[in-house]
Amino acid sequence: MPQDYAAENRLRRLAGLAEELGSERVKDEATGLSQRVTEGRFYLACVGQFKRGKSTLLNALVGDRILPTGVLPLTTVPTIVRHGSTRRARVRFQGGTWTDIPPENLPEYVTEELNPENNKGVVAVEVFSPSTLLSRGMCLVDTPGLGSVFSGNTTATRAFVPHIDAALIVVGADPPIAGEELALVREIGKQVANIIVVLNKADRTSDDERRVAKAFTSKTLEKQIGRTVDPVYEVSAEEQLSGRESARDWMQLIAALEKLVSESGRDLVQAAAERGFRRLSGELFTVLDEERDALVRPIEESERRIRSLRQTISEAERSLRDVNYLFMAEEHHLSDIFLSQRKAFLSAAMPRVNEEFENELRTLPRRYGPTFHRSAFRAAQIVSESNLRPWLDAEQTAAEQEYRKVAARFVEIGNDFLKKLAESGVPEFIRMPNSLDSDRGFRVPSRFTFERSLHVSLPASPLRYIADVLLGMVRAYGVIEREARGFLAHLMEMNSTRVQSDVINRVEESRGLLQVEIRKLLHEVTRIAENALNRARAAKAEGTSAVEAALARLDRVERVLRSLCESGPSELAPQPL
Repeated sequence: MPQDYAAENRLRRLAGLAEELGSERVKDEATGLSQRVTEGRFYLACVGQFKRGKSTLLNALVGDRILPTGVLPLTTVPTIVRHGSTRRARVRFQGGTWTDIPPENLPEYVTEELNPENNKGVVAVEVFSPSTLLSRGMCLVDTPGLGSVFSGNTTATRAFVPHIDAALIVVGADPPIAGEELALVREIGKQVANIIVVLNKADRTSDDERRVAKAFTSKTLEKQIGRTVDPVYEVSAEEQLSGRESARDWMQLIAALEKLVSESGRDLVQAAAERGFRRLSGELFTVLDEERDALVRPIEESERRIRSLRQTISEAERSLRDVNYLFMAEEHHLSDIFLSQRKAFLSAAMPRVNEEFENELRTLPRRYGPTFHRSAFRAAQIVSESNLRPWLDAEQTAAEQEYRKVAARFVEIGNDFLKKLAESGVPEFIRMPNSLDSDRGFRVPSRFTFERSLHVSLPASPLRYIADVLLGMVRAYGVIEREARGFLAHLMEMNSTRVQSDVINRVEESRGLLQVEIRKLLHEVTRIAENALNRARAAKAEGTSAVEAALARLDRVERVLRSLCESGPSELAPQPL
């Protein structure tokens, strides 16, 4: 893939300006991005809920079990799999350089078991593979799974989003796609056009389960990102790695990846360069503003400002805790409401349900015992579903309305302290988003389904079969009828409870997602405040002449930076496949 000399040169000059301003992180990112442009590499990030089999899928794509897989949530830091002449790996720690490691030692750095919450401070991991799929610039990125108990994993994945050029979304059948996955796909979809969706572990689900999951995933993602994502490729990465024959969509997936490289690879690299330049140059403008303000402001004022910021952040954290308690109380209130509604529904519905079922029983032929047993239990399933489904629809609508009220109160308090930050007089806070969205309703999809309970009868066994034969021979159908009535009552109780549980679970997950939004903002605020304090003290310690020289230097750097921005290529909008 030909390199883009203009983009590479802009990024290298940007890295030089970052070094002059003392911004090592921007310097390192700009340098790394310029190397990507030189080598024509783009990042296809594999994202999804934990335990979707992302690492196994990437192993299957390169034809080598090089990434660790297992039972526990594994990946703790994004791991980049790129082309190399030999199979090898390397890691980089905070503030350090690359260190080569044996590939078999990867678990020590990228797994939750051996590097919990990334307490070893690994900032980057690269794995090299001679795979032909990667020979033309595509790099596969194994990201930490979302939704595990290890919150740092989700944070690491979200932090990698600005570097993503295309996405490989890995979903399952139960649930097809979770709330955090949807939020991340929506975020990724704002910056990339190329999204490929894979339903992994297809060998572990039925045809009906996969059909429902694919339809749900396509419809949901289209709603979230505003464009179609068909097809959804059904694969089993483990089958592929084990060499078992399968008629699934593996070859179609490989063809889609090869098409991505040949038709969009160069555009993705150029778009990554331009997107990265805009983001990093914006950060340097912020650094320039902060340093200039620190130079002209009295040191005492800077210190008062930092103390005020810390106080504001502390108050915001307290507010967030208060909001959490408020929201939990609202959840309990909702639970009580839905429990009362469920009891009222069952009290009113059961006489009608029992009558319908008795009418169905009277129409069933009573000949062979096992046949009558299956027919009676199937009738119980049909009657319970026909009565529960309308109630479910009404309950979901009512729950949505109640949730919106709760979410509005939660977000109102959150916006209060974000507004306070914006009005604190700090330029960084003014530029921050100062409004959370309370009008989206539930942030996670419903997981309620009748499939598990209504389409599965009591477990079959030889003894059960023999008993049904004997009961039919002596025409003791009443015993089977009593069991079917009990099964009907069980279905009504269990599934109406599941409706209630589904609503409460969705509310709890939605609360968690709202908190993540606010805490992410607070984390950024804290980082800005600490850096601003250090820069202010260092600048004032240099004295008047040094301040004047530093101001002149900042003016010169800003002129060069603006010149780079104005002379850059026009925005490249990636086109979908």
